[in-house]
Amino acid sequence: MAHLPSRRRLALAVPVVLSLTASLGFLPTAASAAPVTTSATQAADAGTLAYVVNTKVDHRTIKSVKKAIAAAGGTVVAAYDRIGVLVVHSANPDFGAAIRAVRGVQSAGATRTAPLSPAWTTDEGAAQVLSKAEAAKVAKASGAAGPSEPLEADQWDLRAIGADKAALINPGSKKVTVAVIDTGVDDTHPDLAPNFSAAQSANCVGGVADTSAGAWRPYTADDYHGTHVAGEIAAARNGIGVAGVAPGVKVAGIKVSDPKDGLFYPENVVCAFVFAADHGVEITNNSYYVDPWLYNCMDDPDQKAIVDAVNRAQTYAQKKGTLNVASAGNSNHDLDSGALVDASSPDDSTPVTRTVDPHECFDVPTQLPGVVTVSATGVKGTKSYYSTYGQGVIDVAAPGGDKYQIPDTPSANGRILSTLPNNTYGYLQGTSMASPHVAGVAALLKSTHPHASPAQLQALLKLQADSTACPAGPYDGDGDGVVDATCVGGKRVNGFFGFGVVNALKAVKK
Repeated sequence: MAHLPSRRRLALAVPVVLSLTASLGFLPTAASAAPVTTSATQAADAGTLAYVVNTKVDHRTIKSVKKAIAAAGGTVVAAYDRIGVLVVHSANPDFGAAIRAVRGVQSAGATRTAPLSPAWTTDEGAAQVLSKAEAAKVAKASGAAGPSEPLEADQWDLRAIGADKAALINPGSKKVTVAVIDTGVDDTHPDLAPNFSAAQSANCVGGVADTSAGAWRPYTADDYHGTHVAGEIAAARNGIGVAGVAPGVKVAGIKVSDPKDGLFYPENVVCAFVFAADHGVEITNNSYYVDPWLYNCMDDPDQKAIVDAVNRAQTYAQKKGTLNVASAGNSNHDLDSGALVDASSPDDSTPVTRTVDPHECFDVPTQLPGVVTVSATGVKGTKSYYSTYGQGVIDVAAPGGDKYQIPDTPSANGRILSTLPNNTYGYLQGTSMASPHVAGVAALLKSTHPHASPAQLQALLKLQADSTACPAGPYDGDGDGVVDATCVGGKRVNGFFGFGVVNALKAVKK
């Protein structure tokens, strides 16, 4: 994932359950959701909180609610009228309760637990950067293997899903764009520049899209997550560095990470989904969870409002033809269990340990209806030790890397090699890395079947996936002698791999 602490930013995702679908049955079906912005800038007052206010979508109701917001001491920062989502700032401690009582408001709540404050950058820790000496070794091995990118010998993940062979048949269409909703993308990287779509890129921090030149780029080199993800999807086959799963498609960057703490707040993600949909993006990759809650419980008004707002936005994107792909998470949680312990939320203030039911408390956006949920595998094809899982939750699996599964490659590194800012390369592991592999295969499918809807693309991903059975014996991902997870299901569909590991070669042949 992006600007994420190690506990989570390697992505979190989960499935869609009937109870969630039912509770979100009122979502709008509008055809346009362009935001109406005010002159308000991001608040910096010590007591100011950000809110999402979700309303009916008729003009009269929205106009009335906007007046009520002002009367309650709130300022509308962005108004996505067609999906009925308003982004609001207010220093009134009673604003949430007051606005929820207003006629026409269907849900409303704070999008964080700590007040907004002036922004500054923070470090998230270094990726495992490929050294010059190691790069030379890999390049030599790649050259000996025949036509390939200089660092491709270390890309075991491409071979695992047949992406190297797929590129010889169809590298993907320039008419297909995958938007990386993340920490920003360094479009100046020579492996990304040939395929980058600036016209479909933006900075959505604060809930309003900034499309000025370079606004989508990472704040610093430490915000490398989005650039790594972008390279996994669409690094060009240009004789430089690495190759992506779909090296012929376009890739865009929509930055949603807060410059102060690197978190992905709801209003930013709402903006990103709507922007992607309105700018013709076919696929979005979401290697994160919406902060500040790992799981958003529907009996809490603030968390319910977050689920509602983000779901309206991603559903809007689906209706406009966008397939949303998301990572399942790195907590090794069973999302089909009766209870999970969440000791990390809220992550913008002081976390409180709580027990949640993942059928009632949702990881957003990964558990939202229609989103493709992805688990991670290592070079041996087994579940990565960290990957979250769950029967009926995981749709498909893909290489995400695993430091305990060692490949027969020049660097013997079980993680995923991809692009980093400032023309560098490095290794990361996580379901954050699995999701872009699926997004890349989906882009190949869209290239092969240009008229396929998001639902049809998801069906093809599942149909063409290589069925992977549960382990024959106890699962011990880190080799410490302790059973780490239990796989439920059969060979065709199970909790570790869903319908199986995606297949890039089938995507361009069928």
